[in-house]
Amino acid sequence: MGVTLSVHADAGRRRIEELLQENEEPVFKRWLEIAGSSSNGHVDRGSLVGQLRELYQALRQSFGESSDSSDLRGLLAELSRSRARQGFTPTETAIVVFGLKEALYEIVENDGSPEALRGFVWFSRVIDELGLFTMESYAAARERIIIDQAEQLLELSTPVVKLWEGIVAVPLVGTLDSARTQVVMEKLLQTLVDTGSEHAVIDITGVPAVDTQVAQHLLKTVVAARLMGAECVISGIRPQIAHTIVTLGIEFGDIVTKASLADALAHALRQSGIEFVKHRGTRIAVRTVEE
Repeated sequence: MGVTLSVHADAGRRRIEELLQENEEPVFKRWLEIAGSSSNGHVDRGSLVGQLRELYQALRQSFGESSDSSDLRGLLAELSRSRARQGFTPTETAIVVFGLKEALYEIVENDGSPEALRGFVWFSRVIDELGLFTMESYAAARERIIIDQAEQLLELSTPVVKLWEGIVAVPLVGTLDSARTQVVMEKLLQTLVDTGSEHAVIDITGVPAVDTQVAQHLLKTVVAARLMGAECVISGIRPQIAHTIVTLGIEFGDIVTKASLADALAHALRQSGIEFVKHRGTRIAVRTVEE
């Protein structure tokens, strides 16, 4: 019984291979039509023809004696990555693979032989496995893209600006977590090295709340800057945040804190040896004190 089933399966597989070879153009044309209709005009037709032609040839080669599908899987992985980057949906990507079953079934139905029908069951399983592999590759590519975009947004949301000669500032907006603290540290320390600044202002006016974890992240950043020879001032301590800090018993030690960025800048300027002298009216003269 097992030998009979094996013979039937081999005969069915051979018939499918014959149908793919004998009817390459009609099968390919129908497959192209199915894949193209699912893309909603997102992909260039010439590019799609080239992709499907490579996949078709690689699929037929994988049915050879070696049964090596590495080239086919490599093409599917690249297709998944490119479609993930171009913004195609999972459905649009999957139909590129699964559409081949529908295209071939029309040929199998016209053939009508038992071998072709049994072979189509085997062929469907092969395409299903390739489709699952394609979706796994697509999901991995999308996840990588999301991670990269998150890192880019994190860097964009943590700018380090030069306020004065020897003074830089880090205006923070949003929640400060471990990942973002690491980015703040790296960008601040690199800017200190690049500019040779000795004073840094960390402004938390845009941080909605300060808890024990946020305070620890701030302290780590200050300690890292001190190791680079720079003194930090924390600004943006609003009344609500000050009340929370006191209630939680958070100690900033000898770290200077100011209510506003302007106060922090004025403190950093004084520490740099710059004296503010008020004159009549609203003008403020700034002069450097020679030591």
